Amino acid sequence: MARRIDVIGADGVRLAAWEFADPPKSGAATDGAERAGRASGERGPGVLLLHGLMGRASHWAETARWLSERHRAVALDQRGHGQSDKPPEAAYTREAYVDDAEAALEQLGLAPAVVIGHAMGALTAWQLAARRPDLVCGVVLCDMRASALGAASQREWEAWFASWPVPFATLADVRKWFGEDDPWVERPNPARGEFYAEVMHEGPDGWRPVFDPRQMLRTRETWVYDAHWEELAQVRCPALVVRGLDGELGRAEAQEMVRVLPHGQYAEVADAGHLVHYDQPEAWRAAVEPFLETVLDRAG
Repeated sequence: MARRIDVIGADGVRLAAWEFADPPKSGAATDGAERAGRASGERGPGVLLLHGLMGRASHWAETARWLSERHRAVALDQRGHGQSDKPPEAAYTREAYVDDAEAALEQLGLAPAVVIGHAMGALTAWQLAARRPDLVCGVVLCDMRASALGAASQREWEAWFASWPVPFATLADVRKWFGEDDPWVERPNPARGEFYAEVMHEGPDGWRPVFDPRQMLRTRETWVYDAHWEELAQVRCPALVVRGLDGELGRAEAQEMVRVLPHGQYAEVADAGHLVHYDQPEAWRAAVEPFLETVLDRAG
């Protein structure tokens, strides 16, 4: 079950927030007591889930469902993504994305919350935690580098977008290209194919991304030229840095991020690439859940 809640972000951009939770069981007194307890806020801190560049809230569905056992978990379609607004004149800056996450926490009544971010979403999470420590009681930072990536990286992304054989005739073609044929794929990766199939929609001529690649490049260029270590050092809440062994964040940099964080911890997930929570959902849960338990105990 997915429930949509609209959030008004920076510049009045309308954002789609989603609660993914199985419907409560009925018919037993214990179930009623459990629902009453959850309604009264006994589930612990709220959780805001932030996807990466090109992602969408539904990529967090499995994570959000197990989180909802103890937390109110909400995933946000960030500006330019998913079912949120994609106005061409809107700001696609770091400040706008952080402002949107701040607005979501406040309007949804989640704060103080744990913010879990993947890639770009992780950067937003630690920038928000540094700026508004009153709203964030913990962060999980998944496969995002703190170092500057540089102009060459941005040019590679421009060329990669240009290489997409859009429109795709079928979703099967989407899965095959991103899971096997994409030159960036070192070995077949069905999870990657499924990941990109979720961000496609069907039009008259075939399947195209729900986002505008130009907006994605505008979004990305606001962080790739700069390092973000200073903001990382300003995060005062507990922080977990998670990397996939075959992801984009190397072990040495991840461990340096943990050192820089005042309350940093480290976890890695075997047999996972950049899409850690999508590649290995059970191992991802095993890596993250103990950290959430400590944050829950601390908040309590």
